[in-house]
Amino acid sequence: MSQQVPSSASVVVVGGGVVGLATAYELARAGVRDVVLVERDALGSGSTCKAAGGVRAMFSDPVNVALGARSLETFRDFPARFGQVIDFAPVGYLFLLGTPEAVTDFAAAVALQNDLGLPSRMVDVAEAQRLSPLISPEGLLAAAWSPADGHCTPESVVLGYASAARRAGATVVPHCAATGIDVVDGRVAAVRTEAGTVRTDAVVCAAGAWSAQVGAWAGVDLPVTPLRRQVLVTEPVPGLDPHTPFTIDFATSFYFHREGQGLLLGMSDPEETPGFRLTRSDAWLPRLGEAIERRAPALAGVGVASGWAGLYEMTPDHNALIGRARGVDTFLYATGFSGHGFLMGPAVGEVVRDLYLGEQPFVDVAALDVRRFAGAGARPELNIV
Repeated sequence: MSQQVPSSASVVVVGGGVVGLATAYELARAGVRDVVLVERDALGSGSTCKAAGGVRAMFSDPVNVALGARSLETFRDFPARFGQVIDFAPVGYLFLLGTPEAVTDFAAAVALQNDLGLPSRMVDVAEAQRLSPLISPEGLLAAAWSPADGHCTPESVVLGYASAARRAGATVVPHCAATGIDVVDGRVAAVRTEAGTVRTDAVVCAAGAWSAQVGAWAGVDLPVTPLRRQVLVTEPVPGLDPHTPFTIDFATSFYFHREGQGLLLGMSDPEETPGFRLTRSDAWLPRLGEAIERRAPALAGVGVASGWAGLYEMTPDHNALIGRARGVDTFLYATGFSGHGFLMGPAVGEVVRDLYLGEQPFVDVAALDVRRFAGAGARPELNIV
């Protein structure tokens, strides 16, 4: 049952994941009156609460490094800032590398990260195995390690931001789907929802994998494609090191990190095709099993306790879309994070706030404007898992 929506707003945020909630919070905290956020289902129910919970700044693109590092500051201080415990575990990120090309690329990325103030470094195979004892060294050449990264609980982050946004004066309306956007003379005039129409001068599209449709309502092309990713949680793992880092076998994208007394693990499936599939499938399990046998054979006999499927919001170059729409200047977008919206959410909220207010964000996101695909501006991100 949809809640009542206000008849008017200064800005309407479409999407109640961490990006939308952080945006609503930052706008309201900056003094923007009558901020309204609408979410089709429960808050965070899209991709945010299906995320693996990793938070990091280990990227190859300097804008992504900046967004990740800024967000990490918020995650570290989250209980003090928002009064919400998010189980942040600064156990580090470890990328396992098995080809000379990957070693070269990650060494360059680490050099960039160091220039930007991150404590990441390249490590040899012996140190990688010491950091993450479950791994097999077979076929590895080196690893990239960042001790400042880690993981936290997405549901708790959602709760913290939603509560803070409401305290700051924003109206947050879950279970209320947006159904259309009215544009008059190149400007947003209203957002239509299941619970009524909200007159507004501005919209922020933070609808994740569903953003292409939201953009189409306003005549804005947002090339965002949904792609299913699946996550499993194991039964308790005897003798599990409590400091187990977020470990990624870069060649296969198989990853794991501690979750309670067990592990949360997953892997991209090269045979997955785009679409809004949110049910679990066993088709990928043989491929996952092969990756586990090769990289973490000690886990081969561990049972699965639970799992779920979620959606990555893919763009052609695996980089986010952040900016103002050409032709509909009051339509802003923050989407297409290709699996990294949760970890960048806090910083993106600040950036969208500044774009709305006409101020200079802490990092120049001009390169993430959707118009890059009309020319030669695509900038592929290397460190995607």
